[in-house]
Amino acid sequence: MLAIWLKICERTGIKEVTINLHAHTESVRAALDQYGSTISVRLYEEPLLLGSAGTLIRNRDWVADEPYFWVFYADVLTNANLKNMLSYHINSNMIATIGVYRVKNPNSCGIVSFDREHVVQEFVEKPSHPKSDWAFSGLMIAAPSLLDWIPHRSPVDLGFDVLPSLAGRVRGYPITEYLVDIGTPDSYNAAQKTWPGLH
Repeated sequence: MLAIWLKICERTGIKEVTINLHAHTESVRAALDQYGSTISVRLYEEPLLLGSAGTLIRNRDWVADEPYFWVFYADVLTNANLKNMLSYHINSNMIATIGVYRVKNPNSCGIVSFDREHVVQEFVEKPSHPKSDWAFSGLMIAAPSLLDWIPHRSPVDLGFDVLPSLAGRVRGYPITEYLVDIGTPDSYNAAQKTWPGLH
């Protein structure tokens, strides 16, 4: 998975990444040594989990002077063309662009409702009565000003605590390529049989 993500970053033109470490830190370090990526890799160890948004706040200085930064959830397996998503974001004039994809089980995901321009009108994490089947993919590109919307508490989560407050300020980017959340044993096993590889 780490090698796949580094290849995606390389082909997207990303020069530097931060990898958030909590569990299996030695395995990650060993994998990085074997892969030998041309990307500059910065490791950030998080002994106490801060949440997906809390990690962003802790690394604020790293992205403060950039026009935008990417967020990738490590348990997402995809071969999406992120150059297209980047162009979409640059042309949108929004605080962030989130990759969205259709799911069969919207009760277990962060569900997005958007208008005809794909401007997000509502974001609900794991809704009991979902209004759509478009889910947040775990891929996001955002301006540093997004960090100003993160509540000052810990842990703090992008899906529960940040994205719901950004209705009208975020666009959804529909991902049509292969994308699977491999966060469960069943989805991981299914991905072993369906993964088409990077194109």
